[in-house]
This record gives sequence, structure tokens and C-alpha cells, in this order.
Amino acid sequence: MTPSIIAIDGPAASGKSTIGELLARKLEYLYFDSGVMYRVVTAVALARSIPISDEVAVTRLAENVRIDFLPAQVPDGRQFTIQADGRDVTWAIRERIVDVNVSPVSAYPGVRRAMSAQQRRIGLKGRVVMVGRDIGTVVLPEADLKIYLDATEEERARRRYLERVARGEEVEYEQVLREIRRRDEIDSSRSVAPLKKADDAVYLDSTGLSVAQVTERVMAIVASAARVERET
Repeated sequence: MTPSIIAIDGPAASGKSTIGELLARKLEYLYFDSGVMYRVVTAVALARSIPISDEVAVTRLAENVRIDFLPAQVPDGRQFTIQADGRDVTWAIRERIVDVNVSPVSAYPGVRRAMSAQQRRIGLKGRVVMVGRDIGTVVLPEADLKIYLDATEEERARRRYLERVARGEEVEYEQVLREIRRRDEIDSSRSVAPLKKADDAVYLDSTGLSVAQVTERVMAIVASAARVERET
């Protein structure tokens, strides 16, 4: 009776990807990071010198680019291999230039329609943990379990800062904090599918918690949902 469709939403660097992947492994479910798709569109647009401000051109790109998710092809710490029109963009989509440009791209209605249709098709097959910003509210409102994973701005900026330093980037914490705040403002104020907690989502604040502690709490939420399902 474990929930078949699990949606995990939350702001940037709240830990959605890490926790979603661990949960999927434990349940032997498909792990799907919906935000990756918007990052792919952004990275490809930048690589092809398509202005991020050109909504028509970016939308056309989103409608036509082929995005493939494959098992990790290289043992370099990646969760999976992501290809755009056959080109490996797994790490390219995590670059700072993508971080600061992905929110406008993800706010374009046409881009969201193109990506949401693919996300929904995958999610409705069940046995999936899908993470993003509008999974429980827009993409899969019928999800069996919805979790909203959050943390303070400072905590999320610290996590993102450490990630980037570990990759060898020269970056300052205050700069990362500004980027996190800007990202939050864009994601929460966009007119199409803004970031927000679904009314029936379980709220979990991960501030100050380790990955193991958050995973434990999420597993407890899943077990509780399964018990409720059995009782009904």
C-alpha cells in the first residue's frame, strides 16, 4: 500500500534531489527530477546563443529538443546521465550561468507546457518519486503523497555554496545567498505554476538536519501514508 506516485516540491537547494533519489532507491521506484528538464533547455539555449529573454525562441527550443535520462554513464558522482539531442549535458546544467538563468526559462508558459506534458506522462505510470516546484500543484495534483521540503534561505545558500566549492568553483557565500533569494522571488511570483505548497502536502523543514535525518523523516511520512491507505 506504499504510495505509488510521490511528489516532492520545494525551493532551490532545499534537498529535494538528494532526498528524492534516496527515497526512490529505498522504494525501488523511478527517481525523476523535473527541474533538470528546465536546466537542460536553459543550458542548450545558452550554448546555442539563444537569448534567454527571447520567449518565442526558447519555447520553440523546448518543444523540439530531445531530452534523454539514462543510467549514469560515467563514474564521476552523477546521479544519472542527461543528454540533449545526444550530447551529454549532465554537469553543464549545474553551472552557475544556468543557475542564474533557469528561473526565467521555467516561467515561460510554452516551456512549462512542453516540459509538464513529458513529466506527467512519466509520472502517471506510477512507482515514481518526482521532485520539482509544481509537481503536487500542477503536474501531478493526483499524487498519492505530496511533500513540501523547505529550509531557511541561509541554510540553502550554505548547501549550494559547499556544492560549488566542492566542484572547484571560486565563489563567495554572500553571492550564492543573493542568487538563492533572487531565485525564490522569481519562482514564487511567476504567473504560471508558481512555487507554493499544495494544500494537502506534508511540510518538512530540513534546516539543521543531516541527509540521514531528513531521509528518516520522509520514510516515516511514507509509512504513515501507507497506514492511512490500508485503514481506508
